[in-house]
Amino acid sequence: METTYSVVTYTDQHKTVWDTFCKEAKNATFLFERDFMDYHQDRFEDHSLMIYKKNMLVAVMPANRVGTAIHTHQGLTYGGILLSAKVKLLDCIEIFKELLMFLNNDGFTTLYIKQIPRFYTRLPSEELEYLFFLLNAKCSRVDTASVIDYSNKLPIQSNRNEGVKKAQRHELSIKEDDNFKDFWDRILLPNLEKRHQATPTHTLEEIILLKKRFPEQIRQFNVYKEGNIVGGATLFETHTTAHVQYISADTNKQELGTLDFLFDYLITERFTDKKYFDFGISNEFDGTKLNKGLSYWKESFGARTFVHRFYEIPIENFTLLNDVVI
Repeated sequence: METTYSVVTYTDQHKTVWDTFCKEAKNATFLFERDFMDYHQDRFEDHSLMIYKKNMLVAVMPANRVGTAIHTHQGLTYGGILLSAKVKLLDCIEIFKELLMFLNNDGFTTLYIKQIPRFYTRLPSEELEYLFFLLNAKCSRVDTASVIDYSNKLPIQSNRNEGVKKAQRHELSIKEDDNFKDFWDRILLPNLEKRHQATPTHTLEEIILLKKRFPEQIRQFNVYKEGNIVGGATLFETHTTAHVQYISADTNKQELGTLDFLFDYLITERFTDKKYFDFGISNEFDGTKLNKGLSYWKESFGARTFVHRFYEIPIENFTLLNDVVI
C-alpha cells in the first residue's frame, strides 16, 4: 500500500513555506526560521527536510550532514522534529518512520538529535521521546538548564537581594539598548578571553545582523554606572520563554551588585508575561561536568532544573516501528 507521506529536501525555494510552518508549529521557536538558521550557513552542509501528508506540510527537520551522519542541527542550541499542532501520536509514528526510511535510502547511517526542551514548546510535544525508546536510541548527552517556572515561582534568596541593594546605593541604572558594541567590546569579549580563552558563539557583526532580522526576539539589556557600561545580558525571547544567551559584567560586579540588580529586574519586572525564564546551562565537557558556582548563582534566583537531551539513533532501526500499533 502506497504511503500518504513524502519527504522533500529543503531548498531556498521553500523558504516562505518553511518559515510560515515554523511560526505555527507547536514546538518551534524563531531559531528555526531560515533568517536565523542561515546566518552561518557557510559553516554547515544543510540537509533540512520537509515531511508532507499528501499536499499538507506536517513536519520539518532542521538538519545538516557530516558524511553519513545527519544532525538536527549542529548550529542550533536545540533541534528535533518540528510538528504541526494537528499531528497526533499515531501520525508522528508514521512521520518518523517515513523520515528514517528516506534517510536510510539516502545512505545515512546515524541520526543525531538535540531534543528541544519542553519549556520551549507551546503544546505537549514529547512524542519523539516515546519513539526514541522504541528505536533503541542512545541518550548520548544531557545538559542541565536552570529555569524559573513563573507558575510555581520560588523567592529570590536574600544574598541576591543584598546585591540589589548594593546596586541601588551605587545608583546603577538599566537600559534596553539596540547597540551591542559596548557590551561585546568592553565587557563580553574581554571577560571570555581572560577567563576561558574563548569567544562568544556570535560575533558582534552576527548578533547585529540577527537583531535586525529579529528585532522583537533578540534583546540587549545593559547596566550603567555614571554613564559607563558595567555589565549586561543578551536574551532571546520566544513564545514561552526568556532565554539568557550571554551574561557578563566588569571586575567590580560583586562590589556593585551589577548582575543581581540586572536579573532581579529582568525576572521580577521585565519578563513576567512569559511562562519560563531560562538562564541556560551550567555544564562543561559535553555535559559531564557542572560549574558549581554558576549553577548556585542561577538557582539562588529561584531557578530549578530542566534538561536538554541528546540522542543517537541508528537509522536502520526504522523497522522497529513496523508493528507498534495494535
